Amino acid sequence: MSSRIEHSGVVERAERDTVYVKITSRSACGTCKAREACGLAEAQDKIVVVRTAGEKYVPGERVTVGVRRSAGAVAVILAYVGALAVLLAVLVVAIMVAGWSEGRSALAALAGVGVYYCALWLFRHKIEHTIHFSITKN
Repeated sequence: MSSRIEHSGVVERAERDTVYVKITSRSACGTCKAREACGLAEAQDKIVVVRTAGEKYVPGERVTVGVRRSAGAVAVILAYVGALAVLLAVLVVAIMVAGWSEGRSALAALAGVGVYYCALWLFRHKIEHTIHFSITKN
C-alpha cells in the first residue's frame, strides 16, 4: 500500500507562493460501467490549496496533488472519531452521573459535538499546518 494519497487535477490559478488545484472527487461507483443508467454516480469538484512556488505552474496545467496517508488518518480521527467520543462521553455522563432523561441527555450530547466542531474550527490554523500537500507536474 502506498504511503501517499494522490489525485490528478488541473491548476485553477497560481499565485506567488500558492497554487489552487481543482480535483474531481468521485463516489465509489464512479468507475462503474452502469453509472449512467442508474443515476447514482456523484462527482464533486474541490479546490486544493498547495503552498509552493506558484511561478512554476500555469492555469490549465495537469498536475498530481498528494498528501501523506497518515495525514488523512489524522483528519478522519479529528472529524469522526473525536466527535463520536465526545458524543458518547457527554451522553454517558448526562445519563449516569447527572441522571438526566434520555431526551435531555441526547440534546446535551449533540450540543457537546457542536462545541467540539467549534473548537476544531477555532484551531483550524494550527491543524492545517500539520497537513502538507505536495504537487508534481504530470
